[in-house]
Amino acid sequence: MITIDLVQKVLQPSLAWVYLFFLVSVTKYFCDLGFPALLAGLHCNTYSSTWFSLPSSIAIFLGRWNISIQQKAATMAEAAISQAEASATAATDSAAVAAVDDDAKFTFYIAICSTLAATGGLLFGYDIGISGGVTAMDGFLEKFFHRVHRRQQAVKEDQEDNYCRYDDQELQLFTSSLYLACLVGSIVGSRTCSKYGRKLAIQLASIFYLVGAATNASAYDLSMLILGRILVGMGDGFVLQAVPLFLSELAPAKIRGSLNILFQLNVTVGILIAKTVNYFAAQIYPWGWRLSLGLAEALAIVLFLGSLVITETPTSLVERGHHQRGLAVLEKIRGTSNVRCEYKQIILAGEASRQVKDPYRSLLSRSCRPPLAVAVAVQIFTQFTGINVIMFYAPLLFETIGFKTSASLLSTVIVGGINAIATVVSIALVDRAGRRVLLMEASVQMFVTQAAIGGILAAKLTASSSLETGTAVAVVVLICLYVMSFAWSWGAFCCLIPSEIFPLESRTAGISCSMGINMICTFIIAQAFLSMLCRMRAGTFFFFAGWTVVMGLFVLFLLPETNGVPIDDMSERVWKQHWFWKSFMDDDQDPEAGNHEK
Repeated sequence: MITIDLVQKVLQPSLAWVYLFFLVSVTKYFCDLGFPALLAGLHCNTYSSTWFSLPSSIAIFLGRWNISIQQKAATMAEAAISQAEASATAATDSAAVAAVDDDAKFTFYIAICSTLAATGGLLFGYDIGISGGVTAMDGFLEKFFHRVHRRQQAVKEDQEDNYCRYDDQELQLFTSSLYLACLVGSIVGSRTCSKYGRKLAIQLASIFYLVGAATNASAYDLSMLILGRILVGMGDGFVLQAVPLFLSELAPAKIRGSLNILFQLNVTVGILIAKTVNYFAAQIYPWGWRLSLGLAEALAIVLFLGSLVITETPTSLVERGHHQRGLAVLEKIRGTSNVRCEYKQIILAGEASRQVKDPYRSLLSRSCRPPLAVAVAVQIFTQFTGINVIMFYAPLLFETIGFKTSASLLSTVIVGGINAIATVVSIALVDRAGRRVLLMEASVQMFVTQAAIGGILAAKLTASSSLETGTAVAVVVLICLYVMSFAWSWGAFCCLIPSEIFPLESRTAGISCSMGINMICTFIIAQAFLSMLCRMRAGTFFFFAGWTVVMGLFVLFLLPETNGVPIDDMSERVWKQHWFWKSFMDDDQDPEAGNHEK
């Protein structure tokens, strides 16, 4: 006899894929994402070089709009002419722009706008940090995840495997669902940024946060809880698309790195706030989890009010045809009227941008392959460091190695504090030491700490016994050292680098694609880690340590230094000077031209 329980048992293993299908449907509704567009994108990639075709296919799939191929070919031809003119002028204007940048001031107005916009980072960080602590609360597990709660009690009686106590697909879906929704939000946010500006995208993000946080705090069953996570994830997608772009376009080149990392600093502070809230809310049984999820409302209100105060960026205004307003805003944020050369570069970039009717197709052009490949690689490596294992599941991980619930939550507060402090270090060093030095140092430090953690767990932690107190503390210290190295490098630069390396005509599309890759990788890690820990045990940490080796080699050979280079001058001064990428920057050609080449 078919019962509801039987149907649930059949559907549960496929719950994540059903959810994925739902999100793709939503994406199609908002973005006109069609199967013909996907086929066209893959067809164009058939003639790309082998090493590039896979990330290009994935990235273009995330952002394709359903426009006819014939119309796109015409617009891309026009764009190529505009880009050639802009490149010819850029070499002459580079020195003048550098001189103007020396006159530019860090004005009070920039400080206010940047601080208010970067509040979006607080919300994103809060969403990252809140889930791990909430899933460790007894009241939360009793209400939504009965099997996990029973298994947790069995571990206390030595009747369950230490490594497998939290292995549950629905529990992982509570965490990972946020990031698939964030992927959709990033795609929709990209088009919003291009057509209506960065400011409106930030306003919409705050509205999603307000509704999503209220839904989460009042949830009475799992479906309502997941719905709230979807809405919050949409807000995160808009924030990840709009805020780093807003900060990069607002900042003078000489402090762009520091100002952009303000967003990442707010992310780490948001994580710290979330972990602190969880520590105190866990003591309020059984509804402390509602407090943890509902306090995001306060941050959402701040972001909404801030979005009403901030200005639109000059680049966005010029891109949408508001030249005089763009010039006025540029003079205001630079604190000087000597902005003609910078304004001229923005105009040239804006003209090239308007020629491109489909910015996602422009990513297939030969000259866009270097920034796209670098942006995609940075996002993949950022997630496969394993950082979100710590950010999402730290309380569960600390309970696995032997801490009680309150001690595990307190340990996550300490880790969150280290994360925030190390991000401040990144702000101080990014425009002095540069991007490459910090990334290389961090790759070495992360490899050593991950390998050491894996070695300790393999030697000391069994299925039925916990670590001794001294050994458990040593693991926490290693985790702090690991988080520290990530925070002043890959964590700070995962939004900075994509926001500064793309040309204007494909900037929002490029950021959207890179953030989409980030969200897919985050979803994979969030959905798989607890199951990996159950099956691979300590080998999970050796897996992530291996990725840090690949990351270091990538930085050493393929990542150019962008420190101090004006954002609209990357092509001339970065990509055309790099030993490998310069071969892609010669004679650009439309992707369709490749169809006739062998």
